[in-house]
Amino acid sequence: MKTNFLFIALLGILCCSGTTKKQNSKFGGVQIGTITYSYRELPNQSLEATLDYAVKSGLSSVELMGYTVESYAGIPAENKKEWRATVSMDKFKEVKKMFKDKGVKINILKLETFGSPEEIDYAFRVCKTLGAIGITTEVSYDVAKRVAPFAEKHKLYLILHNHCQSGDPNFSYDPILEVSKAVKLNFDAGHYFGVTGKNPCDFIRQYHSRIASLHLKDKTGPTTADACGVNKPWGQGETPIKEILQLLKKEKYPIEADIELEYKVPGGSDPVREVAKCVEYCREALK
Repeated sequence: MKTNFLFIALLGILCCSGTTKKQNSKFGGVQIGTITYSYRELPNQSLEATLDYAVKSGLSSVELMGYTVESYAGIPAENKKEWRATVSMDKFKEVKKMFKDKGVKINILKLETFGSPEEIDYAFRVCKTLGAIGITTEVSYDVAKRVAPFAEKHKLYLILHNHCQSGDPNFSYDPILEVSKAVKLNFDAGHYFGVTGKNPCDFIRQYHSRIASLHLKDKTGPTTADACGVNKPWGQGETPIKEILQLLKKEKYPIEADIELEYKVPGGSDPVREVAKCVEYCREALK
């Protein structure tokens, strides 16, 4: 009787633990995340609050803003360079565990501390400690030349983000990507479409092996009022978001698609709800 009772109790525990819902925003093989910049308008910008926002939006992956994680780690208002050169990684280990316990992966870190070699090395040490694949910053040949050796050293990626550069007929990504295999792209499909009016799917097909992640947003093409296009709520712009997501699904490209909330949040809503709407849009698009 005692043995049977213990067996039944253990079975009950296993069954209950199996019903715990795991945070998951991977649909049709495509990982959906967000850059935590999407929550910038919310008053509480602490790390704990940011993680809570991501969970409430239904996400299991983020591109984490560096100021959030450095604030949690206790960066001082002054002597930041010295602090970065000497700080222990213990607080950053806490951050990784905090996110893991909530079922949220830190995929990429946006920590642009590129002032000195010591700061660059620090940025990649933090990135590795958090379990991220690399650091994002703005696309630049000079930055690629200076920072890529550190990415190589730490076996991570320097991931470069575009804004409106693609509208310049003299601009090319090729010389930047040729700097190192450690250089990849954080391809903003919305900005690309907004400034060129071209289908981002063609760019993704061409450069898929060098793209680490996408930023998704809905925009118009270039207009007379705004040469970089106008941000719209998802489904009201012209960016072929569904086609982009279906391409990732069909080709099984290992590219994460991150929501970047840039349209005006409507009255009665907030960024958490709006990101959740975008997550649902992606889920539907990937059916």
